[in-house]
Amino acid sequence: MESLDSIVLTTILFWPALSALLVLLLGSNDKLIKNGSTIASLLPLGLSVYLLTAYDLTVGGMQFNVQAEWIPQLNASFHLGVDGLSIPLIFLTALLSTLSLFYSAGVIHKRVKEYYILMHLLQMSMLGVFMSLDYVLFYVFWEISLVPMYFLIGVWGGQNRSYAAVKFFIYTLIGSVAMLLAILGVYFATGTFDILAAAAAQPFADNLTLASLAFWGLFLGFAFKVPSFPFHTWLPDAHTEAPTAGSVILAGVLLKLGAYGLLRIMLPTFPNASVHWAPWLVALGAIAIVYGAFVCVAQTDLKRLIAYSSVSHMGYVVLGIGAAALVMTPDALEAAANTFHLTPQALKDSAAMAINGATLQMFNHGLITGALFFLVGIIYERAHTRDLAKFGGLSSKTPYFYGMMMVAAFASLGLPGLAGFWAEFFTFRGAFALVPLWSAFGTIGIVMTAVYILYRIIQNVFLGEYDATKVEHWTTVDGHHASGPTDMVAFEKWTLWPLVAGMFLLGIYPTPLLDFFNTSAIELMNFVSRLS
Repeated sequence: MESLDSIVLTTILFWPALSALLVLLLGSNDKLIKNGSTIASLLPLGLSVYLLTAYDLTVGGMQFNVQAEWIPQLNASFHLGVDGLSIPLIFLTALLSTLSLFYSAGVIHKRVKEYYILMHLLQMSMLGVFMSLDYVLFYVFWEISLVPMYFLIGVWGGQNRSYAAVKFFIYTLIGSVAMLLAILGVYFATGTFDILAAAAAQPFADNLTLASLAFWGLFLGFAFKVPSFPFHTWLPDAHTEAPTAGSVILAGVLLKLGAYGLLRIMLPTFPNASVHWAPWLVALGAIAIVYGAFVCVAQTDLKRLIAYSSVSHMGYVVLGIGAAALVMTPDALEAAANTFHLTPQALKDSAAMAINGATLQMFNHGLITGALFFLVGIIYERAHTRDLAKFGGLSSKTPYFYGMMMVAAFASLGLPGLAGFWAEFFTFRGAFALVPLWSAFGTIGIVMTAVYILYRIIQNVFLGEYDATKVEHWTTVDGHHASGPTDMVAFEKWTLWPLVAGMFLLGIYPTPLLDFFNTSAIELMNFVSRLS
């Protein structure tokens, strides 16, 4: 068992790269490439399930560690490890990657070999970010993720794909440069690229100015990826122009890399700076929630609407992390206890709950928004438009599609009984004890989410009378002419079922997933307490 544990992370990480190499060697047999890629992706998915079952929650901390000398001249090592924060995100990455490869087999017919190679490399890079415990390794995988997504948007995207791809690359590269400068500052202050060792060494602990510079360098790198308001402007274009599977991976996983960096690196490494700048994080998160929801109401493009909903929903993540950051040090905890007349333990519990809400939102958003982008792709393959004015009355013509969209839309709305509810509930439950005014402001976003879900999506697309003249050129999923809207076919249903099942299961019983995130949240709060 120990020998298996020592290689499981390495296998999960590099299997997609091996899959990409095999695709390269397969020649031009598109069917073999598609089916083989989907089957190959089942191994990382299966091993990620193994991680979920084998991780010892009673022990916690980093497990399945792999460490080897890599670049001794840089003091950089090949160091991997996972904990309660990263394991669910690794599973989410593997799940959405498998579903994306499976779905793409039915809709990608151009340059199939290159497409599947890029998808495999993209999966490897995302997994690498969630596993890396060395700054150099972390940064390498972080940067690799830009390249496949750039080409996926630029080659297989929509009409304005070149503009969207370049905008995506430049924005995220700017953040990456800021993050690199901060990483170098950490190295010069601590003498190590080990993420855990650097956090324990507390660089610039006695110099708030330098700590703040490093804090904002890291934050810019992560905020562009989240994307946090006001660094979000690349997202709607990238989402709108990306192919369906690209949008699913972009929203479901790539956005989570930034939020993961906030929790894995920024807060534990710079707790004093986090406390000092936490009000800004809270404000940016709350504004994103409300701003994103209002902008959704004004959208006429269904895919662009879902894209802006990600800005709003990822705002909950930033709000929860910012609220917890307010009490990241004993001094800040004591000051907050005096302000709110609560015990320090009650405030620590609220901070852990806010982090639980943020991390649960990261996972649930991947399921829900992934499903929504799949559904937008399904209707676009037939209608060749995403203009909301072109739809109406589809509930009677496409009942299966209507049912799937209702589940995903209500989960995004935060309806109790579906996955989205618990993430928002935990975030606000934790944040209200720490930032009551900003939390109250953020609830406006909940109301506006109901408006754009019920009015812009459900009513505009599905309710009312069907008017065949609104859409001139409906087709079937394989491109043949159809006299009217056609419902979902088998491979589309198989793609959505796991995501819909996850929404119901986590909506009814989120405890198994929360056990992982709660372990990580408590460890983070205890870690910064021990440093002082």
